[in-house]
Amino acid sequence: MAEIMQTLQQQQQALTRYLRDPDHCPIPPGMDVARAQVYRDLIFENMRALLSGTFPVLVSVLGQEAWRACVRRFLREHRCVAPRFADIAGEFVGYLAARQSPDEPAFVAELAHYEWVEMALLQAQAESLPASDEAALLDQPLRVSPLAWPLAYLWPVHRLAPGYQPTTPPPQPTLLLVRRTPGFAVRFSELSPLAWRLLQRIEQFPGLAGRDQLFALAREAGVDSNEFMDNAVMLLRQMHREGVVGVQAQSGG
Repeated sequence: MAEIMQTLQQQQQALTRYLRDPDHCPIPPGMDVARAQVYRDLIFENMRALLSGTFPVLVSVLGQEAWRACVRRFLREHRCVAPRFADIAGEFVGYLAARQSPDEPAFVAELAHYEWVEMALLQAQAESLPASDEAALLDQPLRVSPLAWPLAYLWPVHRLAPGYQPTTPPPQPTLLLVRRTPGFAVRFSELSPLAWRLLQRIEQFPGLAGRDQLFALAREAGVDSNEFMDNAVMLLRQMHREGVVGVQAQSGG
């Protein structure tokens, strides 16, 4: 019995190697060639379809031939640990960030992440911030909504397309905010460096009240003017109205 189980395991491993890398691994001995090829095509096409639906811009930028090669490489080289099909796209993003092909544009990993974010945010189990009083923004510690993600990219990922593929990143990073509305719509918007840094500071220094955050932001920017503070307060209030930031809940006692 042990020998039978060992033989079965060896056959399964040989079949798995073939399905992952049919260009370099043979069909297991004794297996019907036509059946093995059906399995091969089924595995590849299912993976290609799954990823193509999440990364349509990436597919259009690479072109079908390069895209198929990219999916084949992912099947061959990566070992998924995600228990759900919905998580495979996230593993693909991580794979590209770690093992991108030198034959692909340098922005591929960031573009894939940008496209994946929409699906990830739609699937996020977090809830919106509870309602809070705008008047408390300056006097209480703040928090960023778990459904609002500030993102920074080297490449202008929101502009990439088959007709726009820069070979060098611009001097300034691309700063974006992606958020999920109460109606489960995902919205992307560009952030100013000031807005991006404010959101970053709120997450870095969660104990600071809003007023202290803005004063620290002014010091970082090297400015000391009422106009700067007025604009920063307006920005904070706008983010509050959009559900991006809120006031931390006060512990009882």
